Amino acid sequence: MYGYIGKVLLVNLTDKSYVIEDLPEEWAKQYLGGVTLGARYLYRLMKPHTPAFAPESVLGMVCGVTGGSKSLMGARVYVVSKSPVNDLWNDSSCGGSFAPHLRASGFDAIFITGKSEKPCYLFIDDGKVEFRDATHLWGKVTSWVDDTLHEELGKDISVFQIGPGGEHLSWMAAIINDKHRAAGRGGSGGVMGSKNLKAVVCRGTHKIDIFDNSEIMAANKKCIAYGNPGERGEHVMHQFRTTGTSEEYGVCVLAADAPLKNWAGAPDDMPEQYAWNLSGPDMDAKHKVGQIGCFNCHIRCGAVYKVDYKNYHLEHATRPEYESLGALGSMMLNGSSDATVICNHLCNEYGYDTISCGDTLAWLMECYDKGIFTKEELDGIDFKWGDPDAIIAMMEKLCACEGIGVPLQLASRGCARALGKGEECCVTANGIELPMHGGRFNPALIRTFQYDPTPGRHIKGGRGVPFSHNPDEVKYNYEGTGKDDVAGLLEWEWSGLSGVCSFGNFLLPPDAQQQMVYGVTGFKFTQEELDILALRSFTMRHAFNLREGYRRKDFVIDGRAYGNPPMEKGPLKGITVDNEKLGDNFYGELGWDLETAEFPKEFCDRVGGLDYIYPDFFPDQI
Repeated sequence: MYGYIGKVLLVNLTDKSYVIEDLPEEWAKQYLGGVTLGARYLYRLMKPHTPAFAPESVLGMVCGVTGGSKSLMGARVYVVSKSPVNDLWNDSSCGGSFAPHLRASGFDAIFITGKSEKPCYLFIDDGKVEFRDATHLWGKVTSWVDDTLHEELGKDISVFQIGPGGEHLSWMAAIINDKHRAAGRGGSGGVMGSKNLKAVVCRGTHKIDIFDNSEIMAANKKCIAYGNPGERGEHVMHQFRTTGTSEEYGVCVLAADAPLKNWAGAPDDMPEQYAWNLSGPDMDAKHKVGQIGCFNCHIRCGAVYKVDYKNYHLEHATRPEYESLGALGSMMLNGSSDATVICNHLCNEYGYDTISCGDTLAWLMECYDKGIFTKEELDGIDFKWGDPDAIIAMMEKLCACEGIGVPLQLASRGCARALGKGEECCVTANGIELPMHGGRFNPALIRTFQYDPTPGRHIKGGRGVPFSHNPDEVKYNYEGTGKDDVAGLLEWEWSGLSGVCSFGNFLLPPDAQQQMVYGVTGFKFTQEELDILALRSFTMRHAFNLREGYRRKDFVIDGRAYGNPPMEKGPLKGITVDNEKLGDNFYGELGWDLETAEFPKEFCDRVGGLDYIYPDFFPDQI
């Protein structure tokens, strides 16, 4: 079978056993890889209503199709599980080196259940599976663990690990690769920690059989040429190669695209210079000492930063991504690049999602400002808007899981409920903190935030971030949005199974991903077949949530996110997005039930590859 190792590893940590299964060739073509293949296995392996932290809960790590090939930007690994935040479907992905190493170790995917009696790590060495003691690694930060395992096992490994955040079962815990690449959203690191699994370590010499390497090379050449002078991708590729995602931060803050003051502020709530302080050009001039990138990526959008601020003397910090800048910057009216880089570094070291961490601290800051929490309740920290030292101090509390840092492990809404106050200041979609492009500025995102099966994500399918460039009369017109919304869904869903970085949707030529997948697998899809594949992927994630008993009414988003009540000042003054109309249009275009968001059997028959859900949804029709 071209494009696959053809083996899937099923691990039980409780009794230290494992089973190696053949990957069905039919599944490979129907689900390809990544999130979609993960959804197929999770539905099979995990009984409904299993709590996220139960030993029976399943955690999956799945390669995209291009992982292990020479495809540029094709090294994403996808983590699938339930989220501890809401016990719904969760997926997250990251770049780095783990996906190609996972395939080199002899597997396309790993699915882990059970709970180890004591801390362990999984070592997969060229097809050999070992359960190793991790007592000496437990409680240590990610850089130390990564260095230690490389010293113990050799340089040719890749480590996918949790930090202390995952050990503390934080709902914001990430899984970290290469010390700073994070599968961050939804708390999958906490699921890993609940199993006493510190890390998965891979190495090997296995290679996938490539259908036609010349197709991959041809696609790669087109990708490189796309950024040449005068070509369509010249500007955006230059931007990403120099300042990465941080270039547009200042512009987004001043336009009120990036949120301010826990989604309740306007650009004039902080000095304009604060926005530029955290933008790529200014930060690079102050901090940048090197360039980094993911495995086999020609863009290399990351940077190594140096910081010398009070007690912090960091030589190998990394440049925060746009999302991290918003969460750790404008959300708290913070204009200090030092504090932002330090907090970003702490999240990487302790294994936390920067978006949920920053949003949670912004929620706490608003609660403090309103007198909901006192200084004494915050361990003596005077947690005022924009105070960089207070922000660092609170991040340190969270990372140490001390004092107020203990309930903060539950993220904003969980913390509010645990402490019995402050929930009115939360801004989430199904409990998940929102990313840093606002739905009031770009209404297209509200449908995605609220109704995607993986809620609160801006890189899930829909009309997406680029829709914000339209004039107001287009942006705030809620009639007939379903067709474009579903078309955008199909485009972005493809990224979740191809293995190509989601930035490929605008950093690569339009047909490059399809050509790469063809070169790797020999699967040549028509546009109609690509659309069906994407619809199948979305439906599979959605079916997982429906099986849990969720229906449309259960997918909720806080009013502040869409302007209820509307802002009273600033660029977003008076705007209230019709989130329910957007949902109606989307489900209507799909042909699903508008009230329940359930899909009819006729839809599933047309999409195909969904027979496995029929006993749960159509028992009388099979």
